[in-house]
Amino acid sequence: MTQAEATSRTGKRVLLAKPRGYCAGVDRAVQTVEEALKLYGAPIYVRKQIVHNRHVVRTLEAQGAIFVEENEEVPEGATVIFSAHGVAPEVYEQAKTRSLKAIDATCPLVTKVHQEAKRFAAEDYDILLIGHEGHEEVIGTSGEAPEHIQLVDGPEAADTITVRDPDKVVWLSQTTLSVDETLETVARLRKRLPMLQSPPSDDICYATSNRQHVVKQIAPECDVMIVVGSCNSSNSVRLVEVALDAGSRAGHLVDFAHEIDDAWLAGARTVGLTSGASVPEELVEEVLAHLAERGFTDVDEVTTANERLTFSLPQELKRDMRAAAAARG
Repeated sequence: MTQAEATSRTGKRVLLAKPRGYCAGVDRAVQTVEEALKLYGAPIYVRKQIVHNRHVVRTLEAQGAIFVEENEEVPEGATVIFSAHGVAPEVYEQAKTRSLKAIDATCPLVTKVHQEAKRFAAEDYDILLIGHEGHEEVIGTSGEAPEHIQLVDGPEAADTITVRDPDKVVWLSQTTLSVDETLETVARLRKRLPMLQSPPSDDICYATSNRQHVVKQIAPECDVMIVVGSCNSSNSVRLVEVALDAGSRAGHLVDFAHEIDDAWLAGARTVGLTSGASVPEELVEEVLAHLAERGFTDVDEVTTANERLTFSLPQELKRDMRAAAAARG
């Protein structure tokens, strides 16, 4: 029996979202650890998870990366890589104090938000940072100007904000938020603060927006949406929420194919599938194979954008790679 015949008999299909998976910032961060291991040898220390994905962290650990929570856990003089989510200035100072060789793998789009925070703080603005309390990216951005920044964690929090001068206030945001919820938060803030300024360009990253957009497109047709991603990945968690808000009858977040409960698929005819920005494609392929074994053999890829952006490796690493190449001669 051909695949087409099997599909017509089962009537089951997968709507596969594109874009999905790795964004340019994640690709750069993971490659930074891999190249550092090749260049300097194991172990390489990484402060926090380089990206929020269990599989990626395990894979890099197997290659010789050691993940730590703070610089104090790194032996003096060793090499440490800062994660894609960014760090506060004090983290760099701690690294210098311990004579650590620091390589900054912060996503350039997160760095952009840091630069905005510093600029508006220098101009004595009150900065309303829309984001999730405790997220590494929020901690890093807040550390750039703690005396100027207030966290706004969701639309409801907008109602309790107070500022020094309502004519001199600006909002910034974590890069991995729900686009719709962020706009709702800004609208709530603007009701109380009509002169609220916006950042010079959208802080929510292109990859987060693109992944949410395609999910919105396919969700109304889906009996269930499966998002491949880790529970500490903000952008992955948001994809489930976006799918449900856009009309998917159910939505689930899984790290691996074996976590899919067959009960989720009972009676389903259309399954949506996507993955967060820190998820390698091999994990999506494993889910597709898992679904095919259960009759979901017809796969339609729905594309709403083509991503071509890439980021170069951190300058510190590129410099050492060039020096090593020159020495080899």
